[in-house]
Amino acid sequence: MDTWTQLTQSYFEIPVITRCYVTACALTTVAVQLGFVTPFQLYFNPTLIWKNYQFWRLFTTFLFTGSFGFSFLFNITFTYKYCSMLEEGSFRGRPADFFYMFLFGSVSMIIIGLFVNQLFLGHAFTIMLVYIWSRRNPHSRMNFFGLITFQAPYLPWVLLGVSVLLGSEIMTDLMGISVGHLYYFLEDVAPNLTGGYHFLRTPKVIKILFDPITSQERLPEERPFAWNEEAQRVNANEDQNRE
Repeated sequence: MDTWTQLTQSYFEIPVITRCYVTACALTTVAVQLGFVTPFQLYFNPTLIWKNYQFWRLFTTFLFTGSFGFSFLFNITFTYKYCSMLEEGSFRGRPADFFYMFLFGSVSMIIIGLFVNQLFLGHAFTIMLVYIWSRRNPHSRMNFFGLITFQAPYLPWVLLGVSVLLGSEIMTDLMGISVGHLYYFLEDVAPNLTGGYHFLRTPKVIKILFDPITSQERLPEERPFAWNEEAQRVNANEDQNRE
């Protein structure tokens, strides 16, 4: 197998939503680098969006995180890593729910962006992904560049500390952490409280578009205990018949 075939195979093994998003980010950066577009055509600007109908800015603000360099490599690496781990982990077999998380996060950041001066929201979106993964994997041990070891829930705050040390704008990190926590609370905490409610039910139209299998086909996976009991009953009946 030649190198190109291996690269192609590895590329298509990436979960589909992660693959599409990371590819869009990479292609946008390449387009800027080659001069096909400029960052001035991509940044989030409510006035240009609503008055000049430049609606593409609602999407491109999440796709450009800077020209080729440390910032780009940092964001594309973290986006790929934690987005794919979420898609293959807690969202495995639930692409509609995963896409709805994308939609909830981007809409929330756009609303916040109306009140704060943030031109590009891609880094904040990456921090949101990191935050959600870290809260759903609280016992994972992290090693940051071989310097410090800590539990996963501290990772977003470590990244915030790095931004402070590098003199970067911390509002972007805080936005990602805030939206990530809001999603985590509404999706994972609120439904389990006494009298709680599941606020973020994925709309049926999204499930129809994204879910490859029906809920009936997924029932054995979602109710393993009930199906194990039924299997044990069947096995017990077979044993009695053999006797």
